[in-house]
Amino acid sequence: MTEYSDPSFAHHEEPHMINRANWLRAAVLGANDGVVSVSALIVGVAAADPSRQAILVAGMAGLAAGAMSMAAGEYVSVSSQSDIERADLERERVALVQMPDEELAELAMIFEGRGMSRATAMQAAREVTEHNALAAHAREELGIYDMNQANPLQAALTSLATFAVAAAVPVIAAVLAPAGMVIPVVLTVTLIALGALGAIGARAGGAPVWPATIRVLVWGGFAMGVTMGVGRIFGATA
Repeated sequence: MTEYSDPSFAHHEEPHMINRANWLRAAVLGANDGVVSVSALIVGVAAADPSRQAILVAGMAGLAAGAMSMAAGEYVSVSSQSDIERADLERERVALVQMPDEELAELAMIFEGRGMSRATAMQAAREVTEHNALAAHAREELGIYDMNQANPLQAALTSLATFAVAAAVPVIAAVLAPAGMVIPVVLTVTLIALGALGAIGARAGGAPVWPATIRVLVWGGFAMGVTMGVGRIFGATA
């Protein structure tokens, strides 16, 4: 008797991280953008005008504007994706009513292309069609699964929250930094935060930690370096 005969095996569920893809993508994007953009803004302003008031105003303005921009951008972007998915599903629904035989053959061809024999592919196509034809075509033909369907509101709220929380880190660092030390303190705190975010995001998604951490650190450091350079140029010519 094989292990598949064990009733407990049939209910075994492996932890697949793809289930977290939608909210995790929005969370990682929002947090990384919050830290990098606000840190870069603070560093750029500090390089041009090191006064505490200018730095604080720039940081808070960047936090508020960035959080709302991220939320609006995510909502519009994911809503567009959701609209496309709904339109594709509606086309499939109409095709299943008007051309059921052609749709059945199409599904069988997909299964056959994945390694099934022609007879097995046709039998599988019939069985999944009888169970839920639209869901079968959405999954096999369009690649749309319930777990990864677009959720605009979830993406918007996740991005807004993570951006605001992450952006507060460089703002607090700038406020607490000793006079004349804003830039090195913000840069140090930001790089630490970016490294932590890269590791947390990789862990949450079940991916290798070091590649994600290094990627975030390199691009975050590059963004802040460019912004600091721009700030120095405009500060010197002001």
